[in-house]
Amino acid sequence: MKQNSAQKTRVIVYTIFILMLGIFLAYGFIYKFPKLFQETVTKIEKDVTVTDQGIADAVEKVYDSVIIVSNYKKDTLYASGSGFVYKKDDDKFYIITNYHVIDGGDNYKITYSDGEQVEATLMGGDQYADIAVLSVDAKENIEPVEIGSTDSLRVGDTTFTVGAPLDFVYSWTVTRGIISGKERLVEVSLGNTTDSEYIMNVLQTDAAVNSGNSGGPLCNSNGEVIGVISAKISSEGVEGMGFAIPIEVAVEKAEGIINGEETKYPTIGILPANVTTALRSSKDFYYAYYLNKYNISSGVLVMDVDDNSAADKAGIKALDVITKINNKEISNVAYLRYELYKHKIGDTIKITFIRDGKETTVSLKITA
Repeated sequence: MKQNSAQKTRVIVYTIFILMLGIFLAYGFIYKFPKLFQETVTKIEKDVTVTDQGIADAVEKVYDSVIIVSNYKKDTLYASGSGFVYKKDDDKFYIITNYHVIDGGDNYKITYSDGEQVEATLMGGDQYADIAVLSVDAKENIEPVEIGSTDSLRVGDTTFTVGAPLDFVYSWTVTRGIISGKERLVEVSLGNTTDSEYIMNVLQTDAAVNSGNSGGPLCNSNGEVIGVISAKISSEGVEGMGFAIPIEVAVEKAEGIINGEETKYPTIGILPANVTTALRSSKDFYYAYYLNKYNISSGVLVMDVDDNSAADKAGIKALDVITKINNKEISNVAYLRYELYKHKIGDTIKITFIRDGKETTVSLKITA
């Protein structure tokens, strides 16, 4: 029995030794001759040419109808932007641009893509819509742009812009992108203030937009104008966020200006201020004291009320803080105007305000 057991042990040890030797020799062979065990793969690459002439054709449709607007103040260049020939009437061109492009000037010139520069007449503008219209003598071989529609516009649709970003060196730059969003509410400031004073309902695009693009066209892939470039968000960490006024709004405002219609906006007869601004004001600590006393951190502070105005007749007083219009939250002056301007002159609305810590709601009729 002992002999059989010893034989079995020797067999097991011998087997393990042979197995380990085989593994060692196999590893060495693979290490020495690796190419014998590699699969040879042949990869054939082809040169592919992608032709995208559709957008080039669309650009050609609008390219020469885009112009540069130069704003002069006392014969000195004050500002510049872009614009486009919107319509032709007899021997006149009507050009749409932004209000902020022509604001503050007293003389205007436009430059065509061939370099010709001519004097332009300001027909008028609407500051809150950020639309202005210039007129010039019609030029041969230039056609007004084709006006499109935003009704069927979808997020992801191709868009492009043509304009003069930064300065004249880069005039008629074309940038391409997509519609990134519709009906975006963007707060804007008017004049030299840094506070938001108005809300614009705009299209969002990731096509590159710079300061000189203001007033230029935002077009679809058919070369139809669907918006007027108006603004961009410019801050650290933000890229590709440009905004355009929907063409329907721009055309409505432009037609009113061309027809000589007076621009009227609703009012309730108050001098408003942002609560957030009043809280940090260093000029009058009383406002901050009053707001902190009642733990008010947002809304519109009534600084003054016009005699016999709608607000006056409804009982609104200075130091009241407006927080709602028709139950819509009002966080600042921009949203006050946005909600107010949805209504027509003569409409009755409800105003909710806080006075001495107590909330009150009154009805009043909007005036011009």
